[in-house]
This record gives sequence, C-alpha cells and structure tokens, in this order.
Amino acid sequence: MEKFNYEPNGYNRKEVNRFINDVIVQTEGIIKKYQSQSREIDNLKKELEHYQSIEDSLKQAIASAEMTGNDIKHLAREEATMIIDNAKNNADRIVNEALLKAEKIEITRQNLENNIKIFKRKLKLIMEQQMAVVEEIEVLELDG
Repeated sequence: MEKFNYEPNGYNRKEVNRFINDVIVQTEGIIKKYQSQSREIDNLKKELEHYQSIEDSLKQAIASAEMTGNDIKHLAREEATMIIDNAKNNADRIVNEALLKAEKIEITRQNLENNIKIFKRKLKLIMEQQMAVVEEIEVLELDG
C-alpha cells in the first residue's frame, strides 16, 4: 500500500496523481491481458470444437471401417466357401471323368486282348493249314 505525504489541504497531489496514473496503467494492462486471454480462450474453444469434430469423424470412420472389415471378413468367408465348394465339385467331376475314361480304357484293353486271342487262334489255324499243305507237298514229292 502506498503512503502519501501530507500537505496543508490533504495529501500531496503529485504523489496521488502519480499513484492514480500507475493504477490506471496497471488496470489497463490487466484489462488488455484479460481481453487477450479471453480471445485466446475463445480461439482455444473453437480449436477444441474443431478437434472434437475431427475426433467424432474419426470415431465414425473407425466404426465404419470395423463394420466394413466385418463385412469384408464375412464376404471373404462366403467367397472362400464358394471357392472350396466349386473346387470340390470340380474335383468330383474330374474324378468321375477319370473313372469313366479308365473304364473305357479297360473295355478297350479287354477288346484288344480278345482280338489278340482270336488273331492267335486264326494265325495258328492258318499255320496248321499251311503245314498240312507242306506235308502234302512232301508226300507228293516222295510219291512222284
């Protein structure tokens, strides 16, 4: 607290005026500081609202991504199941075709085996007939 000197009509005017000017300067400084801080608070509030808006957007994006991720996982599972089912069906078809082809080959083999047996019999018969002809020729030569 400031102490003023006394004069005949009260306190020293210069000292009081200087004190009042100092109080005014300090008060104006406080007011300016308050206004500056008030503007800074307003700016920070706006910035906070902006960041809260971004945070909300990010939360929505994350939730959407999680839902999309779950949807993608579900679709991937469905697609994988379809691929596996198609692969099984194709495998069954290929095995059935191979079995049919093997069956045809077996039938062809049996037919060829039968044809060879028939050919051998006919060839043997022809050879026997030719041997009979050769023997007849020998008999004719011996007789003649």
